[in-house]
Amino acid sequence: MNKPGRRKRFDLSTPVDRREVLKGMGLLGSALALGETLSLAEAISPAHEGSPTWNVDTGGIPRRPLGRTGVEVSVLALGGFHFLSADSHGAEKPERDAIRIVHEAIDAGLTFMDNAWDYHDGRSEEVMGKALEGRRQKVFLMTKMCTHGQGKKVGMQQLEESLRRLRTDYLDLWQIHEVVCDDEPDLAFAPGGAIEALAEAKQQGKVRFIGFTGHKDPAIHLKMLRHDFPFDTCQMPLSVFDRSFRSFQREVLPELNRRGIAALAMKTLCGNGKPITQRVITAEEALRYALTLPVATVVSGIDSLEVLHQNLNIARRLVPMTAQEIDALRNRVAAYATDGRFEYFKTGKPSCDRRNA
Repeated sequence: MNKPGRRKRFDLSTPVDRREVLKGMGLLGSALALGETLSLAEAISPAHEGSPTWNVDTGGIPRRPLGRTGVEVSVLALGGFHFLSADSHGAEKPERDAIRIVHEAIDAGLTFMDNAWDYHDGRSEEVMGKALEGRRQKVFLMTKMCTHGQGKKVGMQQLEESLRRLRTDYLDLWQIHEVVCDDEPDLAFAPGGAIEALAEAKQQGKVRFIGFTGHKDPAIHLKMLRHDFPFDTCQMPLSVFDRSFRSFQREVLPELNRRGIAALAMKTLCGNGKPITQRVITAEEALRYALTLPVATVVSGIDSLEVLHQNLNIARRLVPMTAQEIDALRNRVAAYATDGRFEYFKTGKPSCDRRNA
């Protein structure tokens, strides 16, 4: 399989034109509507100026720049856990049904595939690998190492297993999964840590781009970023609820934009969909809010063809929220957003002893 050419290492001293980043996302006119969240983008327009950078009449899925990488990705990503899930307890659906979700997503233009080494004990990667037979070159494939404080050796072992399961010889994106414990940034950057696995895999050409994920506390993300490592991506929870409680939107997103690191949004429905089932917001409001932020894509927990078609339809007719819509939505959810009641992934105690299990 032919691999794309290796990209030159990014020089962190290189200035990033934030206006151009937002312009490329079709979000320049939305900057002021999001206020302090986009202050680093120098919100210069009080209203939407013209159309987004995609043609809403084509019926296609919009695409956005993946930070400074030079690659464009679909604004929706297929979540690697949920596509194989049959229920909220993690039971698996029939393999053929999961494969059909992947195929229909690709055929519709949703080409960003999310996964992780430990999803469904490796079955998510195995089933996605089967689904991508003959379609690998059509997708942007991401998976994650699940080292949880363990080092390079464990990460490289997991990489080889992921490549085998996914039936590919390279990944478009490899991320450190769930950096959620206070000491994990220091462990990742220690000699022999997980960061060395990222660097070596990229040098070997087994991965094109590298990043990290987490959902517990923005302070931990900022700890990772303080090391000035040339991450290409960073994945984090972004929703209208996040803005009021341990906010990644307020604290991390502006820093990513400043550095030109692609922001990957997740948990826009708070991970369990309770804001939807309790009728606090609609799925369309949740997705539109997240996609009005300067993010490259939203990783969506698509567990059925019905949800896939719903999200595809939202993406096809996507127009960024206006200032009035944003204010109205924030006011409506204010009573639910200050204590993390929907964001259990922030309030629950992380299993920081997993590395010794």
